Amino acid sequence: MGLNTPTEVEADLQVGPTDVGMVRIYIRGNEVDLPLDFDPEDAEAIAEELMAAAKAARERRT
Repeated sequence: MGLNTPTEVEADLQVGPTDVGMVRIYIRGNEVDLPLDFDPEDAEAIAEELMAAAKAARERRT
């Protein structure tokens, strides 16, 4: 499955700090239970990529 493959999969997403100073992205759904831990610098890089992707998606709508 690629980025442009349609899907009907539903999942919940939680993001927050852990007790040991990591940033956890937790994805949970019928087909997945996936905790992903990142150091703060990597989490910031991911956030920048998300913002850039949101901007690009918004531009494609117009």
